[in-house]
Amino acid sequence: MILCCGEALIDMLPRQATTGGACFQPFSGGAVFNTSIALGRLGAPAGLFSGLSNDLFGAQLVATLTDSGVDTDLAVRSDRPSTLAFVELTDGQARYAFYDENTAGRMLSVDDLPPIPADVSTLFFGGISLAVEPCGATYEHLMLTEGTTRVTMIDPNIRPGFIKDESAYRARLDRMIRAADIVKLSDEDLHWLVGIGDSRELARKVLAMGPRLVCITEGAKGAWGITADHDVFVNATKVTPVDTVGAGDTFNAGVLAALHEAGALAGGTLATLSEEVIRDAVRLATHAAAVTVSREGANPPRRSELA
Repeated sequence: MILCCGEALIDMLPRQATTGGACFQPFSGGAVFNTSIALGRLGAPAGLFSGLSNDLFGAQLVATLTDSGVDTDLAVRSDRPSTLAFVELTDGQARYAFYDENTAGRMLSVDDLPPIPADVSTLFFGGISLAVEPCGATYEHLMLTEGTTRVTMIDPNIRPGFIKDESAYRARLDRMIRAADIVKLSDEDLHWLVGIGDSRELARKVLAMGPRLVCITEGAKGAWGITADHDVFVNATKVTPVDTVGAGDTFNAGVLAALHEAGALAGGTLATLSEEVIRDAVRLATHAAAVTVSREGANPPRRSELA
């Protein structure tokens, strides 16, 4: 199973009421939640480890997970509220205002960590959960302890406006990237972390930190899959964009689902990925992400939609 570790929240997306006024509609979301949903819909064995509320929004999140075939047995339930993220869309690009204090996800502690079952081959981390405490320390602890015997992937999905202590956050990402087998960054995140420059050259700096595979997404242009031996670029699938919510999260799921199908998430296979396997992974990821971009909200496709 691929266990996704990080936030599950409610995206409040802007809509227009029948009366003509502005309103917000609640959608299940969160970067790591979206990746788990996309994995389940792509047919990969997926689970979610997160803090989930017993409130009405928590029930909505669990229902969405169940509908997409995502295992929730390891999720920690509490009576704390769900995290809300109010979304502003400008030319299809999303900006967020988070309401996260004292929430079920935010207050997840090391003491809440469950034993990780033997059938979990891969751990995925990322999102805003890494920027706040105590959950950030909890996810880091899980990665550094369990990642020695399992494949790990991280996509920071950086939200600068959510970061309170930039130096501590950068230090955490540095430790987790060095421990990760797979790192995915958008070009914007890559520049925030490493600086301005050519995506491929900057990705190789990240690769030198320890990962086996670094994926860089460049929006409508496409995406890179880079290893010590291969630089693979796949053009983006052309669609009419509606919004970008969940696109990168779906990309992550596509990479993991393809690597799972290729048998590359076990036995050290990541160290010797062929160009074909990398290309297939990035191709599935870009195709799935394009479908998500073509419709409202974080609504990843099912495998049957990718024919």
